[in-house]
Amino acid sequence: MKLLYIGILRNEDKPAVELCAERDLSSYSRFTRGSVGEFMSLFCKTVAERTRPGQRQDVEEQSYTFHAYARTEGVAGIIISDQEYPALVAHQLLSKVLDEFLARYPRSAWSGSKVGEGCPFPQLKEYIVKYQDPHAADSIMKIQEELDETKIVLHKTIESVLERGEKIDSLVAKSDGLSAQSKMFYTQAKKQNSCCTVM
Repeated sequence: MKLLYIGILRNEDKPAVELCAERDLSSYSRFTRGSVGEFMSLFCKTVAERTRPGQRQDVEEQSYTFHAYARTEGVAGIIISDQEYPALVAHQLLSKVLDEFLARYPRSAWSGSKVGEGCPFPQLKEYIVKYQDPHAADSIMKIQEELDETKIVLHKTIESVLERGEKIDSLVAKSDGLSAQSKMFYTQAKKQNSCCTVM
């Protein structure tokens, strides 16, 4: 699971303008990082332009997923991740990033922005590092992981109880057989002893 890009784009008119972005291109060779970064920016602009205000969407392209959330204020957040990254965590991060960005920059700060005129937002660097592991960053994922572990332990416990139940059932069956034998022994012993009563 890997996050490759987090960006905020102005998408109220075409072409969309990248206001701020952070990339993690460490998994690419130095020779291809520039091209990959350009591809990400281009594709993010396309996705942002095609995401209506108030809409959330996930677009899959080859082995990547583009998570998009467009706000009614005229900005969109885009996250690029691999396909294994949980969409729920990506969309929670998009909501958080856009809320913080809009709290810091009112519409007047970015509405007239042109290409190259961005709004510095250093929190993106922190988030792209923190959210590389969605289990550690998201409390819901942590709880789900703990529940899964508890479920495994419960299944093992139930299996051991069932095994124990099968053993008890076989003991009960054996004791039923012993009961019948002991009743027979008791009646035969009674017959034997009845002939030899001492008066």
